[in-house]
Amino acid sequence: MLSKKTKYAIKALVILGKNMDQPPMQISKIAEAERIPKKFLEQILLDLRNAGFLYSKKGAGGGYSLNRDPKEIFLVSIMRITDGPIAMVPCASLNFYHKCDECHQETTCGIRDVFVDVRDATLKILSETSVADIIAREQSLIIRT
Repeated sequence: MLSKKTKYAIKALVILGKNMDQPPMQISKIAEAERIPKKFLEQILLDLRNAGFLYSKKGAGGGYSLNRDPKEIFLVSIMRITDGPIAMVPCASLNFYHKCDECHQETTCGIRDVFVDVRDATLKILSETSVADIIAREQSLIIRT
């Protein structure tokens, strides 16, 4: 399941992507527009800034703006920043590998084998989907309704 932290991070990046031609957005405006608890959003935005996705400006006219083109910000990166591993079991993780304590023989574990396939399929979608793609999908859904 997608964590609230990751969902809120994506929502914040999407609204910033939609407002790229505007001055930096204040945290309170993002929180209000996306119905995200302000304190929680502050930590998320700080993590995204530290990862290089956001630029922050202090003082009057300050706030957050994207530091990269929305086409260059992929869901896989956002998820790894906010939640860590993509794999559902630690022994199937590429970047956060950890042997399962109860596993006797990893190379013949059917559970691991299935979840490596799940990881690979998930990584393919997340690695190919950007913030710009989310924005485009939203616009397409609006047109269809």
